[in-house]
Amino acid sequence: MLAIHCSLAHSGAWRGMGAALGDMATIHAFDLPCHGKSGDWDGQGVMHDTATAMALSVLEDIGAGPVDVMGHSFGATVALRLAIEQPDRVRSLVMYEPVYFAPVMADDPAFGPGYVRDTAPFDAALDAGDREGAARAFNMLWGNATDWSDIPKVTRDYMAARIHFIRDSSPFLIDDCANLLAPGRFEAAAMPALLLRGAGSPWAKPVSHAIARRLPDTTEISLEGVGHMGPITHPDVVAARVRSFLERV
Repeated sequence: MLAIHCSLAHSGAWRGMGAALGDMATIHAFDLPCHGKSGDWDGQGVMHDTATAMALSVLEDIGAGPVDVMGHSFGATVALRLAIEQPDRVRSLVMYEPVYFAPVMADDPAFGPGYVRDTAPFDAALDAGDREGAARAFNMLWGNATDWSDIPKVTRDYMAARIHFIRDSSPFLIDDCANLLAPGRFEAAAMPALLLRGAGSPWAKPVSHAIARRLPDTTEISLEGVGHMGPITHPDVVAARVRSFLERV
């Protein structure tokens, strides 16, 4: 199984899920650009293209034949893109709260203005050069309501140093620069797909619905008592659903 982590994390974020899945899956994880031990993105082209190329390279290293692919948040958008652009390489697709906003923005004109309103504190801080303030605002939206002061300083510094990654993701997540919403493209991802989300996560339900209705074979599951960081905070709960899905497919 290829596993792709969320923004501001690193490949080690899958340790809990790996332990919970046990001997059912061998997890191959890598660090996204600017994360973990990977180098900084050079700013050339589109960052999501670079992340997807890295994931495809790991798929090729794993070997020939289709592979189960799993992603969390931003990583789930890379997993989805692989499934659409490289369907022969993906046996099944697991996504936990993909932050691919373009489909729901296309479906619901009211979603975009609400998103802009809710992310205004993040944008204002980043525009002002306040990287820690931007990371704090981002954490308020996506960090399971964890108080910023309760996060270890080394983690806060790690997030602040990479906070530009969030804005660098926008050409794909919001503007659909890869043109995945073009007619017929989602249909290429005909493999079984599992869409998981935390019941209390902001935006998760409409985004999940917008993606699910475009994929040919998708199961949606909402997890009570779990937030956006479910694969890290509740790996046993998330892994149980993934295990059941893999047994079925």
